[in-house]
Amino acid sequence: MQLAKLSDSGGYLIAPDPALARLTRRVEGIDHLGQQTTLNVVEERPLTIFLNAQEIVTAMTIGDYPQYLALGFLRNQGMLSADDDITGVDYDEELETVIVRTRRKTNYEEKMRKKTRTSGCAVGTVFGDMMEELSGICLPQTPVRASWLYRLSAQINRTPSLYLEAGAIHGSVLCAQDRPLVYMEDVGRHNAVDKIAGWMLSHEQNADDKILYTTGRLTSEMVMKTAMMGIPVLVSRSGFTAWGVEIAQQVGLTLIGRLRGQRFVCLAGDARLERDIDPSAIENEPKRAGRKGASE
Repeated sequence: MQLAKLSDSGGYLIAPDPALARLTRRVEGIDHLGQQTTLNVVEERPLTIFLNAQEIVTAMTIGDYPQYLALGFLRNQGMLSADDDITGVDYDEELETVIVRTRRKTNYEEKMRKKTRTSGCAVGTVFGDMMEELSGICLPQTPVRASWLYRLSAQINRTPSLYLEAGAIHGSVLCAQDRPLVYMEDVGRHNAVDKIAGWMLSHEQNADDKILYTTGRLTSEMVMKTAMMGIPVLVSRSGFTAWGVEIAQQVGLTLIGRLRGQRFVCLAGDARLERDIDPSAIENEPKRAGRKGASE
């Protein structure tokens, strides 16, 4: 099932497009000197997700790739299985809804009652029996090279993005070895990951050889979603939560954080990691350019 035509941008299959007008809004304000200034501010809009006739959740999102977001959310919550026959994914822009239809009859009323809030931005949600579903996951022992991590970090951090344009955004990138493939952004890092999961489901992508890179914290929710997707390696510029590390160790996920310049830390799954390059050969990360939005 193909939901969108893929385009190549700097080697990516999907990359952020900061120029899309509907993703940001120009807002006037007053700066620290009392002078008028204008900023690009990220838009938030609700998206209600239905599975067949049942309303599942309303997520706050920037509004791009709503079909992927719906599919990925349902897949990562265990409401869609890999062998489900998806008969339709219908997006109504005016009603801000996505209806995912399956040949299999579904009823998740009991599961909805177990819904739990998590620490993800924009009120991410997981469900009470998700850990039970993780217990049956066996992630592949696909090796990952340190040289890949350095190259991914250098390319991703230089990619034009909504973060650099307006801030207040998180990004997640699906990678194969040292090549970034699909770069998604949203107000919540969980939404960005769900969009990637939806893309993988739609395009029947194998997860065994993939790496997931995220700009945000390595929380329990991020670890669980990555494991549910079958991806064996999760990497971030940011730090860890203790529960995220604990779950990664339990499910056999390689968890690497604080990837900046020459440095990174692996707190789970180090057996997969091949240190094939001397870190001193890597340039220290330059300071990132300031975000746009100065007064004109």
